[in-house]
Amino acid sequence: MDGIGKLLLRVTVGGYFVGHGLQKLAGWFGGEGPDKTGEFFESVGLKPGRESALLAGAAEAGGGALLTLGLFTPAAVSALAGVMTNAIRHVHGKNGPWITDGGFEHPAVVLAALAALADSGPGRFSLDDALGIDLHGPVVMVAALAAGAAGAIAVAERGRELFALLDAEAPLSREKQPA
Repeated sequence: MDGIGKLLLRVTVGGYFVGHGLQKLAGWFGGEGPDKTGEFFESVGLKPGRESALLAGAAEAGGGALLTLGLFTPAAVSALAGVMTNAIRHVHGKNGPWITDGGFEHPAVVLAALAALADSGPGRFSLDDALGIDLHGPVVMVAALAAGAAGAIAVAERGRELFALLDAEAPLSREKQPA
């Protein structure tokens, strides 16, 4: 599976992630946008909700776009694995394995597909291949999945502290602020 199969896998998985990200970021494709998604995120323990929703949306849209193109595939896998990690931890894990019960079956299958792409590479119909980026294998797979999961857990557990470090009201400026 080095050609068309990997292309179809990347376009399908990546494309759906782009759509899910745009649901959160812009309310497209029947999504709720950042405010309503943020309320849901707050209800499942991802706080602050709106900021977490924007971060998840950016990871899904950006990671999905990179995966679709087969560009910087390990980074795409990492971003998307992080989203799936928190989906399992905060929404689906408590419901058991089966999707019919709201369980973690779907995110687990997506994680397996991402792991396969990180391990075997994005295939010959990818920008990574066209640019000569040959970064794949079991170590890359473990590193990409672990980095995504660790980042997601850090944001979930310490989101309020992390987002408080960013002053959203401060003007974007290169001027040195008084100490």
